[in-house]
Amino acid sequence: MGMFSKSHLFDLTRQGVLRLSSPLDKIYPFMAVVYALVAPLFTSAIVSVPLAAIFIISGKDYLDAGAVLSSSAGMATLLVVGFGPIFFLVWGWLRLFERRSLWTIGLERQAWFMKYLRGALLGLVMIGAAVALPAIFGSTQLEANAVGMWAAITGSLFLLVGWVVQGAAEEVLFRGFLLQIIGSHYGYVVGVLVSSVLFAILHIFNANLSLLAVLNLMLFGMFTAFYALKEGGLWGVFAVHSLWNWAQGNLFGLEVSGLPVQLDAVIRLKGIGPAWLTGGAFGPEGGIAVTLVLLAGLMILWLSSRRGQPDV
Repeated sequence: MGMFSKSHLFDLTRQGVLRLSSPLDKIYPFMAVVYALVAPLFTSAIVSVPLAAIFIISGKDYLDAGAVLSSSAGMATLLVVGFGPIFFLVWGWLRLFERRSLWTIGLERQAWFMKYLRGALLGLVMIGAAVALPAIFGSTQLEANAVGMWAAITGSLFLLVGWVVQGAAEEVLFRGFLLQIIGSHYGYVVGVLVSSVLFAILHIFNANLSLLAVLNLMLFGMFTAFYALKEGGLWGVFAVHSLWNWAQGNLFGLEVSGLPVQLDAVIRLKGIGPAWLTGGAFGPEGGIAVTLVLLAGLMILWLSSRRGQPDV
């Protein structure tokens, strides 16, 4: 696994110069952990406060926000506004404490499009396999689509824009910012574990969460962490994450991490088998099929890392 410890991501991290003197420099990684947990809460406030004001001014019930935003364009806007500020929060932290630019988290432009395209294909194949496994055992049924095919495709493309921002923002925070800082101080294994556990913790308030879902979220974090380390950048995991989420909700019409965001789904599926297989109300990420797919993905990454690598 030597290639992971020598990842180009850590070379980029070392371009920064820490601006903290002792003893704060010793606890800098812990400061980064706290910031990674607080940043999503801050972006949620950025969305919820103006949204509440709009509903108060308009005389609508704020608790009915879900009904008002139940459109593809509305949900896409919510994803962009809710997750977009994370890029600025990470940039501000790096400039303040390390004197380095945002691109050093793994956003070099060389072959970025091909890396993104490859990651998009991988994300679709992986979630497609996870959805196919329950279907093979008769645990999934196809339901009628309430909207026409053209309307479904158009709506799903609106939401793709939102998922592109959301997936990239979470990867910037956990596989860019946090993985780099923790990994460069304590080694890539600790960096992968800490960033993956915190990524799972980020979802603890999602509806219908189960222990298997928490495990799968950690495995997803580990897979994308190792993928980013192997690639030496974030473009691939941006696409893996975004297309994984988009396909769950807007291609297959299933819940995404417990969130019912399957607006205008191109294909509308429903799990009818045991929740341990299909994921139940949490969506595929709550089922064993996703576990198997992610473990297979991690095994492939591990085997590829050992090609031509000395035993360590």
